Amino acid sequence: MNPTIRLFTYRSPDYLLSLILRYKILRIPLGLTYSAKDLESDQSDFHIGAFENDQLLGSLILTVDKNNTIKMRQVAVDDTFQSKGIGSALLQFSETFAKLKGFVSIHCHARKTAVPFYLKHGYTIIGEEFTEVNIPHCYMEKLL
Repeated sequence: MNPTIRLFTYRSPDYLLSLILRYKILRIPLGLTYSAKDLESDQSDFHIGAFENDQLLGSLILTVDKNNTIKMRQVAVDDTFQSKGIGSALLQFSETFAKLKGFVSIHCHARKTAVPFYLKHGYTIIGEEFTEVNIPHCYMEKLL
């Protein structure tokens, strides 16, 4: 599978598709919803999606952090397309994009179940495991 990876803008039709995907993959399994406040910060973030034709297969958000770092968050790949390289393609695009924008590192709060995926892509666990949205997470980072 060779999806097209590209940026899209806040409140665009692609953004709305990403909200639906994020809700399905990241929120419903935990019994969570989104509030308007949860989505407020999205307007100043970079939104990246993996598309095949007009279908959104996966997406993630990059949020500018301090000291030339960027945070990757809300990484979601549709269950139908998981384990088909979509997440890897999103990661590669995001890392290249961040490096071109002058960021020196990228980090995330990885769900414990996703830690092996990030380790495979060169991320390092920093610190101890912690709980976020009621499930175990690890802080992970990669120098660009």
